[in-house]
Amino acid sequence: MGSIPIFGTTNQYNLDTISMHRMYSPWREVYMQSFKDEKPAGEEGKSVFADLPPEEDEKRFVLYRGKTCFIIMNLYPYNCGHLMVIPYLQTPDFSDLDQETKLEVMELTDLSIKALKLTLRPQGFNVGANLGRVAGGSVDTHIHFHIVPRWEGDTNFMPVLADAKVLSNDMHSTYSNLKKAFADLTQVQG
Repeated sequence: MGSIPIFGTTNQYNLDTISMHRMYSPWREVYMQSFKDEKPAGEEGKSVFADLPPEEDEKRFVLYRGKTCFIIMNLYPYNCGHLMVIPYLQTPDFSDLDQETKLEVMELTDLSIKALKLTLRPQGFNVGANLGRVAGGSVDTHIHFHIVPRWEGDTNFMPVLADAKVLSNDMHSTYSNLKKAFADLTQVQG
């Protein structure tokens, strides 16, 4: 395979020797079990997603409001067009959501995918939720669901070696294009 330079140094990674090693440590199970009754970390009170006033939708990149959930652009996106479906009910637990909310999460996820296909034409999507801080949830007190558009070759060395993500679209123009797509799609459905 060869080697590649390590960013900012004269050293090289030998690609022939890089592999994932797994170490099993069953003795850590006792430690891990000690967290089973621990409440999620986080500040008391409202999350950053709670009670966003509709008059601030454009400022906060809210694209669509449903009955139990809303769709917002992620301010710290993994890729251009990274959206989130967020229930109005602030809870960290999926099981706290009623059936109507769970259904709307899926409907708005589908609507988000359709809007992204119209505007950005991605080749695929990652869809999911990070439940709890250790799972990657940065706002772990308010469940939310990610829709990340993907393109062939959209990952590169920058996040790994330079701790930087290159995004090639302006958030404001992406918001405008997506907002129009959501309006068009919901007008057709309604």
